[in-house]
Amino acid sequence: MTASPTKDSPQAGFSLFELALVLIVFGLLAGGMLSNLSGQRRYGEEQRAQGQLELSQEALYGFAISHGRLPCPANPTLDSAASDAGNEDCSREYGVLPWRTLGLGETDPWGQRLSYYVRQTFTTPPASGARAGFSLDSIGNANIRPAANAGNKLADALPAVLVSHGRNGFGGYRQNGQRTSASHLDEQENADADLIFVNRLPDDNYDDQVIWLTSSILNSRLLAAGRMP
Repeated sequence: MTASPTKDSPQAGFSLFELALVLIVFGLLAGGMLSNLSGQRRYGEEQRAQGQLELSQEALYGFAISHGRLPCPANPTLDSAASDAGNEDCSREYGVLPWRTLGLGETDPWGQRLSYYVRQTFTTPPASGARAGFSLDSIGNANIRPAANAGNKLADALPAVLVSHGRNGFGGYRQNGQRTSASHLDEQENADADLIFVNRLPDDNYDDQVIWLTSSILNSRLLAAGRMP
């Protein structure tokens, strides 16, 4: 026979206080794990965007080697379903990367097209008998600064610039051809169709990623390919 527990016998299990404490600990642990996962996901997206920019940069150099010029931008306001969406439009210097012309993906990891500026000097087709549409002494006119109102330049005389508008997408064009307005000055500079672009570390107001082409590398690639004398 077994003895029946009396009212004075200790009971197994947790008190309400102990259960509440356990739930709080589990909540803190879960919150920390979610925060870590969110940070890892964000870092992964930023790395993919940087890789996409570098791939696009190489595609621009490759196009120049094949055609003796850089590709023109695509019309940023066209819906993806439009017949000319993603094809170069040589009436413009500002637009988005011509993803169909280059055989690349349309958007960055956040669903925005890559903005693309290229000086028209470098998109001119080669004249009859010429191997390139521009010469060794052709220079670009875009420049990179550490802030919109900064006087110093990180890079100058650039023939072309590419911008991913980051997680917030401010200043970028979506697949439907609509644009998300940029409010911060530094992100406005990357969307306002002038010759100044900003490249700096991200913070709460700025998360763009920027990459560019230089005349020296462009010329050396074309020289190596026999596109220039």
